[in-house]
Amino acid sequence: MKTRLFILLAVAALPVTASAFCGFYVARADSKLYNQSSQVALTRDGKETSITMASDYSGDLKEFALVIPVPTVIDKDDVKVVEKALLDHLDAYSAPRLVEYWDGDPNEPVLPPVPMVAAGGFFEKRAAMRDGARARGVTIEKQFSAGEYDILVLSAKQSDGLMLWLNENGYKMPEGAEPVLDSYIRQQMKFFVAKVNLERQAKEGRTWLRPIRVTYQSRKFMLPVRLGTVNAKGPQDMMVYVLNRNGRVEATNYRTVQMLTNQEVPEFIKAEFADFYRAMFDRVVKLENMSSIVTEYYWDMGWCDPCSSDPVPLRELRELGCDWLKGDDNARPAEGEVYITRLHVRYDREHFPEDIVFQETGDKQFIQGRYIINHPWRGKAKNEQGRAYFAALPKRLEEEAKTAARLTGWPIERIRTKQAAYKDTSKEPKP
Repeated sequence: MKTRLFILLAVAALPVTASAFCGFYVARADSKLYNQSSQVALTRDGKETSITMASDYSGDLKEFALVIPVPTVIDKDDVKVVEKALLDHLDAYSAPRLVEYWDGDPNEPVLPPVPMVAAGGFFEKRAAMRDGARARGVTIEKQFSAGEYDILVLSAKQSDGLMLWLNENGYKMPEGAEPVLDSYIRQQMKFFVAKVNLERQAKEGRTWLRPIRVTYQSRKFMLPVRLGTVNAKGPQDMMVYVLNRNGRVEATNYRTVQMLTNQEVPEFIKAEFADFYRAMFDRVVKLENMSSIVTEYYWDMGWCDPCSSDPVPLRELRELGCDWLKGDDNARPAEGEVYITRLHVRYDREHFPEDIVFQETGDKQFIQGRYIINHPWRGKAKNEQGRAYFAALPKRLEEEAKTAARLTGWPIERIRTKQAAYKDTSKEPKP
């Protein structure tokens, strides 16, 4: 049976200072909101880059293969299979979030708010394979296993020879792949090829694909995405969690924008936060003509405000390639040791014709996607102070409705209708 090639990437305003977080954490907009999505952890230290890749591939695993262009020959020691939970932890840690506050009794002296945070048989014919490769101008630079994957590292002289060899060896190349492969060959890049060894995977008791981490030395700080557009059914979403020592990371060849944050929104958004954030992101993508990368989060991992998930321990960060971190496995990093930049990319061939090139900015201005619900007081006015509160409340609610409309593009009348129909059943938090 021919293997269907799954070509992964090597398959998201103005700066706003994040204010101190307090309030009750109620929801987050994580990668599960998006279909055809992939997650990538990208660790950078000097000239060393580690790319850890996970995808939402579904289908027969014997139909799966992964091809990634890399700048150097990858050795067995440079490849590691890791658990998907590592990327899921970064996703939960950095996801945009919704928080809520409750107005106190306006008839009483105003008290400070109470912060609350929720607990949150590939190698059996090696000789024949190498002979066939030479005949096609393809060199098998390395050949080894890592976890449930069998891996080849290839170099090639011409794209048509590489296409022929891959097709002859069970990799069904998608239409349109040859010119993309050719551009990488002209850059003297290599090709990392991984296929699932079903027998070995079955012995390990797994039925899912674990992420693969690849480490290499290169002055190029980039993420190859063009191959990911060849056989894609429309635009794809990609979450990139960049871990480094020097500060915020942004693209040099695409515009990098920041989602508007610290916005006060209507109460009903609590029950529709996933739809709200998806609509807001879709609107940014449309306004930017799907040609920008969106920054959703940037922070020092030595502390958080808040920690919407458990802090990421040194053990997990080292698994992702942060080898400079020292200390107890279960400890969190010290302040200033490692930073995380969360980038959200929606891309296709038309709007992302080039691979993404990154730079470290040294920027230490923290960013978090944070959206705020302020629950009004549901009681009655008992004095002048209370009457003034209720007199000002309609203007505040209207501003929240306009904010939601501006962020999402939803019709303002629809928002006002939902706003008026919302019934608050929550209880005011007690000190």
